[in-house]
Formats: sequence, C-alpha cells, structure tokens
Amino acid sequence: MKLCRYGAPGEEKPGLIDADGNLRDLSPHVHDIAGAALSDEGLARLRGIDVNSLSIVKTTPRFGPCVGGTRKFMCIGLNYSDHAAETGADIPENPILFMKAISAIVGPNDDVVMPRGSTHTDWEVELGVVIGKNCKYVSEEEALDYVAGYCTINDVSERHFQAKISGQWTKGKSCDTFGPTGPWLVTRDEIEDVQNLDMWLDVNGKRMQTGNTNTMIFTVAQIISHLSQLFTLEPGDVISTGTPPGVGMGIKPEPVYLKEGDVMELEIAGLGKQRQTVKADV
Repeated sequence: MKLCRYGAPGEEKPGLIDADGNLRDLSPHVHDIAGAALSDEGLARLRGIDVNSLSIVKTTPRFGPCVGGTRKFMCIGLNYSDHAAETGADIPENPILFMKAISAIVGPNDDVVMPRGSTHTDWEVELGVVIGKNCKYVSEEEALDYVAGYCTINDVSERHFQAKISGQWTKGKSCDTFGPTGPWLVTRDEIEDVQNLDMWLDVNGKRMQTGNTNTMIFTVAQIISHLSQLFTLEPGDVISTGTPPGVGMGIKPEPVYLKEGDVMELEIAGLGKQRQTVKADV
C-alpha cells in the first residue's frame, strides 16, 4: 500500500494512493497514519478494505508528512561509502546517530525555509524508515519485521550551524522545514529489496546526487538492531538512513549551497518524488 496524509498543516487526513494513482480518502476507517494503524494488524486491516469503496479526492490537496505521531526523528550520518569518501571521513565502526527535531518535519512539497544568517544550507536525499511497533533488543534477522514502511526524506542541513557554532550536529539539522517527508509511506511488503533502491536529487534541474542504497555501510536491518539496543523504537518513529554522494559541501573546488529561489527535486525508486522551493526566513 501507498499511504499518505493530505490537507492543511496540522489538519491532515489519512489517504491511500490506488493502483491508478488516485488519492482516496481513508478517514472513515482510520483516524491517522500513526500509532496502532502502523502495526502489522493495523496495516492488515487497511489492506482488507475494498479500495473501490473509498471516495476519490478530486481536488489537488497538499501532501503532508506521510506519518503522524512521530516522537523520534533519528538520522544516520556518513552511512554511504561513496559519500564518506567525498567528505574525506573515515568509515565509522558503528552507525553515527544524530537527532533531528520533530518540528523540522514538513510535507514533501512544502517550502524549505533557510534560517536567518544561513549561508551553508545543503541537500541530502535519504531513505526513510518508519517503525510500526515497539522495538527493543532486536536482532538483525528480525529487525525488518518492525518496519511499517519506507519513504523519501530530504535531510536538509545548515553546514555552518552543524559544524562551526559548537555543540552537536543537531543545530544544523533541526531548523524549521529541514525534514520534508513523503509523499507516501510505502508498506514494507511492497519493497522487494530495500538495499537496492535507486535515488537522485536535482537542484534547479541539474542532477546533483545519484545513488543506490546498495552502497550503505550499515544496512537498514543493522541500523534498527543497533538503535534498539540503546532505546525503544516506537510506532511512527522515523529513521533517516544517510545520503549518497553529491551534497553541496562535497563539490570541488568550492562547495555549492542553496540560495533563495532554488528548487530541489528528489526521488527514491518506488517511494515517490518531492519538490521544494527554497525561501529565506524574514
């Protein structure tokens, strides 16, 4: 299934994308794409609905973040071998974890707003993993059983804030609008091999990132297992699993960063496309 949330910010309704690409209203059957609806039982119940009985949404509404009720937005740094190489970083021994504020989460086509004083705002196409049920102390072999589905994420980053104003990476990762998520949550049964998904990102129509999840240093299963040894993963929690090469900070001879009016477009195979216009905060 392709599950989504649509409508004005804070007023999103649950939806489903049918085989013909129509948006259908799920609100008679579920309150939100969140919580218990993400469990195996909840998804099975949604899967049992006759899609043709659902009303088609005939307008063109805004897509919101594809999952609600997120309590943790976790990100894995330097998780692609080719991206680590472009930054000159050593291959990490364990997954590098940083957190992104949940207030950074926005819809896939919402504007990305550069904070005041930003001069180093960067792009990062990433595979998002949405947890479907409580997950603690799980093995790699069972880790994917705890996944509700997958989505596209743009891990927007302010590199100066991230590296130069002291503290953790969170400073440069958590700015408002720095976490476009969606457009859809694609349930895990729809993805044959999560470690073989093509991805790309363009800025103003120019291809900047091209990659595949097969160059991940730590697989999705390894990441989930590792994090579950540290704390409980909960339904609706999101893990952004790292980015392939081609980020602005890695461009030679001089880095290239976003400016007002730039347009980012990005996609992961089977998980949907995003498009954001960059605005400057006032």
